[in-house]
Amino acid sequence: MEPNLSSRIKTLSTSQTIAMAERAAELKAEGVDIISLSLGEPDFDTPDYIVVAAKKAMDEHYFKYPPIVGYKDVREAIVRKLKRDNHLEYDVNQIVVSNGSKQSIFNAAMVLVSPGDEVLLPAPYWVSYFEITKLVGGIPVPIKTTIANDFKITPEQLEQAITPKTKLMIFNTPSNPSGSVYTKAELAALGKVLEKYPNIYVISDEIYEYINFTGDFASFAEIDSIKDRVVTINGVSKAFAMTGWRVGYMAAHPTIAKACAKIQSQVTSGANSIAQKAIIAALDGGKEKIKYMINAFDERRQLVYKLLKDIPGFKVNMPTGAFYFFPDVSEFFGKTFKGVTINNATDLSMYLLEEAKVATVTGEAFGNPECLRFSYATSKEELKEAFRRVKEALKF
Repeated sequence: MEPNLSSRIKTLSTSQTIAMAERAAELKAEGVDIISLSLGEPDFDTPDYIVVAAKKAMDEHYFKYPPIVGYKDVREAIVRKLKRDNHLEYDVNQIVVSNGSKQSIFNAAMVLVSPGDEVLLPAPYWVSYFEITKLVGGIPVPIKTTIANDFKITPEQLEQAITPKTKLMIFNTPSNPSGSVYTKAELAALGKVLEKYPNIYVISDEIYEYINFTGDFASFAEIDSIKDRVVTINGVSKAFAMTGWRVGYMAAHPTIAKACAKIQSQVTSGANSIAQKAIIAALDGGKEKIKYMINAFDERRQLVYKLLKDIPGFKVNMPTGAFYFFPDVSEFFGKTFKGVTINNATDLSMYLLEEAKVATVTGEAFGNPECLRFSYATSKEELKEAFRRVKEALKF
């Protein structure tokens, strides 16, 4: 007899980024030469100075349960980082350290969204925003953008999407999957709209903050008029190549932070004690110590832009952050390659996996079904070979 699972889990979708990565791994295990451009994970090792800090924490026997909200010295390091990099003043009681930024987002959504509340999701959105919204009882409301506008929403679009049921917007800059980075002026214009709606909150996911090529970064909470309604999410996974360390954090109004700690106390408790201590070195070192990674991503970005532009049918813009390209591939829809008809981006993604042996992620997962996401968090040699295969597989 099959177990009778909850309606909640039955309506929850599996992350398509992880699903594609798992399929690629299965093929690799079978001996198939797969190049994976599907997973958003830096190919660098965690820097040595962070590993040394973790070893020191072990030598000092940080093996007991940590505080639910995070060690005080860790939260102090986060406060310093936010002041130094983002010009934001927070107190330690406004910081909650979690098991990755995904948990931080989930915690915030849990305490802000009631069943039936609408949650605005500028599309393309990170895959988990949509599912987290459903999981907490909210109604996802995508705001569609296109490559013509670098996948950025306008104040007019934001205004039109707001209804009496709107409670939250989950926002991402730099964006996964588009790589778009909002300027301070663009955020201010969106903030002007939100000023009129005091019951709407913003979760601002800034996990790719350091991986941006604009020379500047603006945080949503820098808009003073709405700062108390912005929950700033960040972490160390992407910029410091610490995906497996599982540490993220939020900065929020004290009432929101306290409520998130309450949720966390009943679900996971505090984040890993050793990893927490290691992020002090990461945050205090800041962007300067990881410039070699950012420079490498920038070189790959320039390379992939040229490689994609050289493939007929791809409509490409130049992303300014993260490590993704999100080209419009709708020109391929309705065409047949080697007996396979491409009806949508999902078909194209599967075709490239089977024929070119290159793993990508369909734009359907991100709310933009005309697009494909390519991660360039791998070597130049692999990128060159991957796009050679893609070009060969898509010859008209």
